[in-house]
Amino acid sequence: MKKNLFILMTTIVLILSLVGCQTTQKVIEKEPEPVQKQELHIGTLKGPTGMGMAYLMDQNETGASAIQYTFDIVGAPDQLIGKIVQGEVQIAAVPTNLAAILNTKTEGKIQLLAVNTLGVLYVVENGDTIQTIDDLKGAEMMSSGKGASPEFVFNYILNENGMTAGDDVIVDYALEHGELAATVAAGDTKIALLPEPFVTTVLSKNPDLRIALDLTDEWSKTTGGAVLPMGAIVVNKAFAADNPEVIAQFMIEYSESVDFVNSNQTEAGNLISKFDIIPDPLLATKAIDGSSITLITAEDAKDDIIKFFEILKGFNPQSIGGQVPDESFFYKQNQ
Repeated sequence: MKKNLFILMTTIVLILSLVGCQTTQKVIEKEPEPVQKQELHIGTLKGPTGMGMAYLMDQNETGASAIQYTFDIVGAPDQLIGKIVQGEVQIAAVPTNLAAILNTKTEGKIQLLAVNTLGVLYVVENGDTIQTIDDLKGAEMMSSGKGASPEFVFNYILNENGMTAGDDVIVDYALEHGELAATVAAGDTKIALLPEPFVTTVLSKNPDLRIALDLTDEWSKTTGGAVLPMGAIVVNKAFAADNPEVIAQFMIEYSESVDFVNSNQTEAGNLISKFDIIPDPLLATKAIDGSSITLITAEDAKDDIIKFFEILKGFNPQSIGGQVPDESFFYKQNQ
């Protein structure tokens, strides 16, 4: 009896062992192959337009990002235009008015995905006479950005406050950003309109300088509360249509990057320097607040962007490619 019971128990154990081996084998056979990351080629400018991507660049470098990114970081917009038009980069961070120009140039093949930079323009003064926009009347000052968005934005604000550049305010556009910043830092220019990060640069070099006016605030006052959309993310329309899930994932990761840069400024400054977006880490850190780094979807920013384009068109239609883009210019999720 005992012998029969022993044989029975041994048989049961053997059967269970075989079943366990077969189950394990089936589980192993069903293990999925590693999923290859989607690749995405991004172009961005140095300075405020690219600062919000610094954390994403670092995540990509360490393999922590869900997408495999390739970044082209360049110093001037014209270095990106050809790559965008030819489809070499699928996404790019550019001045907002250039987004409109590219849309026209490619006959609608480029869409605006989001606004990533708000106002970066400031009136800097060596002294304390300029407290409000009205105090500029009768002043002589210097600016950079002749024939571009900075000039048109400033002129619009002056006009809405009853002043005209050249008559009520003398504005000299003889110098480029870097050259003007040098004269301001040296104390040779008393009042100047400058963008970030040049504002942070001159303030760090000359303690007598201060920010007299923030044109983002002045723009809001004169436009009924509109934001000043200076930088934007554009996307290749065909790529976006074929890969909506990739665009959605990019927006998630880019949003996380923007949040990190704004919330962890010292570490972000080091990353911005690491990727040569702004070479000096201390300068990069100090410039974050004034660079208005953000992420607003095209759908949410559409009205403010259209207002911005209409104002620029009033000064120079070619500054936005000749016409205000239609609805198809604005990327819509699940379109």
